[in-house]
Parts: sequence; C-alpha cells; structure tokens
Amino acid sequence: MKIGDNILGFGISAKGLSVQRKKMNLIAENLANGNSVRTADGQPVQRKVLNVTQKRNVLNQQVVDFSKTMKLATTNRNHISNPGLITNKTSSTSDLEFKVTEDNTPGDIVYMPEHPNADENGYVQMSNINTITEMIDMIAASRSYEANLTAFNASKQMAKDSLEI
Repeated sequence: MKIGDNILGFGISAKGLSVQRKKMNLIAENLANGNSVRTADGQPVQRKVLNVTQKRNVLNQQVVDFSKTMKLATTNRNHISNPGLITNKTSSTSDLEFKVTEDNTPGDIVYMPEHPNADENGYVQMSNINTITEMIDMIAASRSYEANLTAFNASKQMAKDSLEI
C-alpha cells in the first residue's frame, strides 16, 4: 500500500522523507571517502552532491474538476472558477528526478613526497570533501527529515481525529 492514497499530507511528507534519506546516504558516503586520496581510476576523490528537480508541474496535472458535485460561490470573477482536489499521485517520488553530481573544485595540494600518489615535485592533491561542511549538511538534512516526520505525524493525528468525530 502506498502512503498517502487518500490524504495529501501523507504523500507530501513521505516524498520529503525520501529526499532527505537519499541526501543523508550521500553525505555518509562523502564522509566515508573524505580521507581517501584517489579513486580506483586514479582520479582525486570528488564530493558528491544531490540535485533534486521536478520533472513536470504535478499540481496542474493532478487537479480534478469537481464543479458538478461542488459549487464554489465567488464574489469576483478572477477567483478560482473550478474547485478541485489533488489526487493521490503525489505520494510517489516518480515525478522527481534525482541527479548526483560531483563538485569539481580542486582539493588541497599538500606536500608529501613519501606518499605513493605524489607527483614529481612531491605534492598530492587531496579530496575536496570538507568534514565540517558535510556535518553541517548532515545536521540540516536531519532537521529537514525531522520536520517532515513531524508533518507526517500531524497529518496522521488529523486523520485519526477526523475518524473520531
């Protein structure tokens, strides 16, 4: 069963939880590779960043015309003319595009002539992953995850309270 079949808040919060989980996994991968100098192909380790974009305008595509069953009294002709509800398709992340990109800024160059990856002058290019930046991003993603979880629980409580009426 998909989350958010009938209640819009469930789907929105579930989508937010999914995005933040993916971001946390990528941050954990960056932290794990932060002290590595080279990848398997010999290139310096680059910081990975998650970019999330929406493929299409979901809200405009999912508005359903309920004008036959529900009339909206308007006082101005510029107001909403077709009241609608959003369907349950907002709970999936299929309308989001996740793209992992690499940050191409060069890392620090450190003088270590004994290092196996040192160049002819004895310098090694380190990874561009900054532990402090990753920890800040992790705290932000964690707080965003908690905010989505709080919104999900509020939607759940509203649904529960509406059943008790």
